[in-house]
Amino acid sequence: MRSLRRVIEIMKKGMSLGASAYINIMTNEQYKQKLDEILALAVEKEATDIHLSSGRPFILRINGNLVFSDKDQVLTNEDTQGLAYVILNEERREQFNAQRDIDLSFAYEDKARFRVNVYYQLGKISVALRLIPSKIRTIEELNLPLICHQFAEAPQGFFLAVGPSGQGKSAALAAIVNEINHTRQDHIVTIEDPVEHLFIQDKCIIDQREVGDDVQNFHRGLREVLRQDPDVIMIGEMRDPETISSAVTAAETGHLVLTTLHTNTAAQTVDRIIDSFPPHQQGQIRTQLASNILGILSRRLLPCLKGGIINAVELMIANSAIRNLIREGKTHQIDMVIETSSKEGMISLNRSLADLVNRELISLEEAEKNSINLSELKMLLKN
Repeated sequence: MRSLRRVIEIMKKGMSLGASAYINIMTNEQYKQKLDEILALAVEKEATDIHLSSGRPFILRINGNLVFSDKDQVLTNEDTQGLAYVILNEERREQFNAQRDIDLSFAYEDKARFRVNVYYQLGKISVALRLIPSKIRTIEELNLPLICHQFAEAPQGFFLAVGPSGQGKSAALAAIVNEINHTRQDHIVTIEDPVEHLFIQDKCIIDQREVGDDVQNFHRGLREVLRQDPDVIMIGEMRDPETISSAVTAAETGHLVLTTLHTNTAAQTVDRIIDSFPPHQQGQIRTQLASNILGILSRRLLPCLKGGIINAVELMIANSAIRNLIREGKTHQIDMVIETSSKEGMISLNRSLADLVNRELISLEEAEKNSINLSELKMLLKN
C-alpha cells in the first residue's frame, strides 16, 4: 500500500511539474536516454557547462550566459539522483555517499568528455558538468601569446596557468603538452583530478594518472613520479603545500613541470605559493621558485561583441628582474616589471583588456569588470 500511495503522490505532482516528475518510476535506461539528450543538446549548442538541480529545468552556460531549458522540464530530486547515478558507477556512488561530493570525468559516447562534480545542496543532489573539447586546441587556436611556444621548448623549469575557475587554464596546459607531444621525444606523466583531455601519443610516451583511480592523491603521485623516469610532469592543480613543494623540487631536479593554481595574477600567484608555507620555510621556497620559475599565464574568457568568447591574458616571463623580486620578497613590484617589459613578450592584463576594447571586441564595461587596476586601464584607453 505504501508503494501505491507513493506512485499516486508522484502522479499528482506530475500534473503540475510535467513529465519529469515521473522520474522515480523510470528505469536506469530511461535515465541514460534523458542524460544523453541533455548532453547532445549541450554539444550542439556549444555550451561550456551544464547544471542539473532539483526544482528547476536543466541549465546550459553558452557564451558565458546561463540559458534555461524549457520550463516544463523541471527536475525533481529523484531526477537529479537518477541522472547522477547514470554517471556514477557503484564504487563512485559509495564514495559520493560517504563524502557528499565527488569529482570525475565522464565520456558521452565518442562525441565529448565532461568534467563532472556531483554534490549535495540543501540535502538534495546537484550535478555540474564542464564540457571538455574532444580536440585539443593549439596555442594559436586558443589565441594565446605566440611566445608561449617557448614554454613547450623548455628542457626544465616551472610554468603555471592561473585564473578563476572556468577560464581555460587546463586548455592552455593541454595545448603546451600536446605541442611537446608532437615536437619532442619525451616521457610525459600527468597527475589529474579528474583526467580531462585525452592525449594521443605521437613522439612522446604519455601516462595519464587520475587521482582516486590510478593514484591516491597529488602528493603521492608527485613523490612516485620521480621514479617513473619522466621528462615532463603536468599536475592538474596544486592544492596544498606538500604538492607545491614537490612540484618545485621536481622542476629543480631537471624536469619541466606544468600546473595550475586558482589565482588571478602572476604577483598573486607567487604570494600564494610563498604564503602557503610556514614562515621558517618561506626563504627556501622563495629561492627555489626564483631559480626555477619559467612563467605565469593568467587567462580570462570574455564575451565577444562579435559573438562567442575571446581571450584576455596576463603573461609574466621570468627574466632576471622577476627572479630578483621573487627572491627578495618584492612581489608587489612584479606588475610594474610586466607592464614595462612588453618588448620581452610580457603582457599586462590591463594592456590586453585595453587592446580588446580598442579593437571593439569587448565592451568597456566588460574590461572594467575584469581589470584589477581601473585607473591604469583608463589611462591606457586614453592613450
